[in-house]
Amino acid sequence: MDHEIDLDKIDRNSEPPTEEPARQYYFMAKCRQRVLELAQKNGRLPTACIQTFGCQMNARDSEKLTGILKLLGYQAVETEEADLVLYNTCTVRENANNKVYGRLGVLHGFQKKNPGMLIALCGCMMQEPSVVEKIKKSYPFVNLIFGTHNLYRFAELLDTAFENALGEGRGKGARRPVIDVWKDAGQIVEDLPNERKYAFKSGVNIMYGCDNFCSYCIVPYVRGRERSREPEEILREIGALAADGVKEVMLLGQNVNSYGKGLSRPMTFARLLQEVEGVEGLKRIRFMTSHPKDLSDELIDVMRRSEKICSHLHLPLQSGSDAVLKRMNRNYTKEGYLRLVEKLRGAMPKLAITTDIIVGFPGETEEDFLETLDVVRKAEFDSAFTFLYSKRTGTPAAAMERQVPTEDMKRRFSLLLKEVQEIAARKAALLSGSVQKVLVEQVNEQDGTLVTGRMENNSVVHLPGTKELIGTIIDVSLEECKGFYYMGKAI
Repeated sequence: MDHEIDLDKIDRNSEPPTEEPARQYYFMAKCRQRVLELAQKNGRLPTACIQTFGCQMNARDSEKLTGILKLLGYQAVETEEADLVLYNTCTVRENANNKVYGRLGVLHGFQKKNPGMLIALCGCMMQEPSVVEKIKKSYPFVNLIFGTHNLYRFAELLDTAFENALGEGRGKGARRPVIDVWKDAGQIVEDLPNERKYAFKSGVNIMYGCDNFCSYCIVPYVRGRERSREPEEILREIGALAADGVKEVMLLGQNVNSYGKGLSRPMTFARLLQEVEGVEGLKRIRFMTSHPKDLSDELIDVMRRSEKICSHLHLPLQSGSDAVLKRMNRNYTKEGYLRLVEKLRGAMPKLAITTDIIVGFPGETEEDFLETLDVVRKAEFDSAFTFLYSKRTGTPAAAMERQVPTEDMKRRFSLLLKEVQEIAARKAALLSGSVQKVLVEQVNEQDGTLVTGRMENNSVVHLPGTKELIGTIIDVSLEECKGFYYMGKAI
């Protein structure tokens, strides 16, 4: 949300408030004064660059961090040769960690040329104690480290990092990095600034954390247990977004289907969707991610009757083998998943279903893999994100026996990818010649005479147009299917 709090009216010399978010606005006022002093000293606005790794939850978190930095007076830039660089990290796969380590060496070179530069790290990767220890030992030039549970305290932590970087701290703490990583989740703090990347669409967190503990996944350990936002706060945020011109919202959670269980007055996800449907001015509703074990008949009925929920559902499969699904701790079976797909398609024939599939999970046999191929053929996914299993330290799967040889994983992956692509291309071709509503999102990056948008089923369409179309929903004739996207023409 946009906030009109005047930081200059906050008494920076008083004791900080104890209640949130007032406490954070107090520290924003302190940091803003520091930024203004830097601007006067350097004769320019200090610059800040946020690099986001990972999922849409991280992207939404970065919008909040960007909003805070904007309120402090920083000028947002794309280059990492900035006065402040913040990496919002992902740790779903270990190569994501290695990417961050590789970039830190580059940042150190920039910091040597600009001694006043601050380097900060946050996000899921910072929730791992071994990572924090490695950074302390190998990258001592990092100024600030915090995690996922206390992201709202960014301004307060940045104020301390300023003190340490300037040598204002006392004793041995001076010039040392500020490290504040919480093991457990704290309160959900509302009403902090954010700076949306898009004027016409926005992600909206409806819950945080995960209780599923899939054996391959690190998320519950770094994002914490499930916590749902109060429905009134969610609706207030979406109402403000719609009033500001947002046409499409994406409701975000690790498992949106379990929304509301921990609230003092429990509410189902289906009921929340009905409430969101009533927000005036909102045109489209999306959500992710759905866990198959919690997808209810109530939700299917709400989706079927809705005029705003997009005809797209992301429903991760992960494997078609019951034995593998059990070792993954997914809590559904192959036949149960296929019955759910049949029920969804029966209620909504035009629904696009996309999925995630892991190839080569520990103990996966050739027969197990063929079960996955069987589900792909029967479910006829509109698209699928396919992954080679990657051992993730800290998860139960990493210690499992019978790790699948790399050559077997790659062979199976190629077969799966071929099957997924052939089915997706065949299904996409069925829409050629039809007219679909498209939300135009941007000027095409490769061809400036084209614009790019998305249909309700999440498919990408390129069509002739100018930047004036961005943010509008228009009727488009699908002239040609290119397999995974369409060439169209506005009508």
